[in-house]
This record gives sequence, C-alpha cells and structure tokens, in this order.
Amino acid sequence: MQPFKLHRGIVAPLDRANVDTDQIIPKQFLKSIKRTGFGESLFFDWRYDAKGEPDPEFVLNADRFVDASILLARNNFGCGSSREHAVWAVMQDGYKVVIAPSRGVGKEYIPGFADIFRNNAVKNGLLTVELTESQVDEIFAVVGCQGKAEATVDLVEQVVVLHTDKPKKYPFEIDPASKDTLLRGLDEISLTLDHNTAIAAFEKSHDTQMISS
Repeated sequence: MQPFKLHRGIVAPLDRANVDTDQIIPKQFLKSIKRTGFGESLFFDWRYDAKGEPDPEFVLNADRFVDASILLARNNFGCGSSREHAVWAVMQDGYKVVIAPSRGVGKEYIPGFADIFRNNAVKNGLLTVELTESQVDEIFAVVGCQGKAEATVDLVEQVVVLHTDKPKKYPFEIDPASKDTLLRGLDEISLTLDHNTAIAAFEKSHDTQMISS
C-alpha cells in the first residue's frame, strides 16, 4: 500500500446522498476473486445506458472529469452492505480522496461516510475527508462554475485547499490511528508485522509456559 501524504487533483462532483455500495459497485461484479478490474464498473448503473454505452447525462462521464482524482459526494457515502470491492472500484477508477459532509447532531446526525466504507478505505489507502455541509456546498458551487476545479488534500496538515483565484482552506479531523496508517502506507499485515518483536516475545513466553506445565 502506498503512503498517502499529499495529493493535488481535479475534483469531480457526485451530488447524491446515501450512495450505497451496490450503487458504487453492483453485485454482479463481485464474482471475481481478483482485486483488479473494478474501476470501469464504478457507478455502473448510472454510468452506462441500456446498451452499455457511457451515458452523457451522468456527470462523471463529462470530459472535464476524465482525469479527476478527488471525488466530492454528499452525506452517508458508502452505506449499505459490506463489500471491500466498493473501495477497490473507487480507487481503480483513479480516485485518491473522497470528500463528503456530515449533517445534523444527536439523533439527527448523519455521517459523511458509513463506518464500514471508511474502515475499508483506510485499509486500502483511500483517504476519506469529512467536512461540514456548508463547506461541501461551497466546493460544489466552485466545481460547477469552473471548467476544471483542482484541490490539494494535505493529510499531514489535515487541510483541503481548493484552488481558486483566492484559495480556500478547509481543515478536517481524522482518527490518529487512521492517519498514521495512511501516512505510513500500512495494510493490516504490515500493521501486524510492526509488532513483530512483541509477538515473538509473547510466543516465546507462551511456549515456555506450555513446556513447564
């Protein structure tokens, strides 16, 4: 897994809330046992028409978003069933970051991302950034006005910089453990090996206790 520290790219707007994992990567594409080839099926039911041709009405098919690497969405992105394929599809279509807003408080709170999607994202090196709804509204507005709006996402400083005539900065919070995992580019196996000395000591102690008993 590649470390993530800073990324600058074109922002693509997906102005939809509650995008579930079946919309991200439909179930018919989950049969493959490989972890590759999912990018072209991202948002398949929206992306293609009945003939299998790119639907010109789907915003992400626009020429100006072909090389986009930052996906801007609405709240509760990645909800629904647990499938790591959803993260694979997003990444394999070229996205390094997904930005979404949270809304409400207390019982009315809706997160930017479903927990399962967020956790799968960290394990695969995809950064999910949660901003406020007003901040995301502002970014959507800029993206809608510019031919190609670009942003820089700085994980070290925890800030999104939207590049306009007067750059706008949006600080964000992230769990320290997730930040460390992404900065160091560690997957679950690497995280385990990071504690190899402690594991070896435990196993040695455990073996000694087994022999003495």
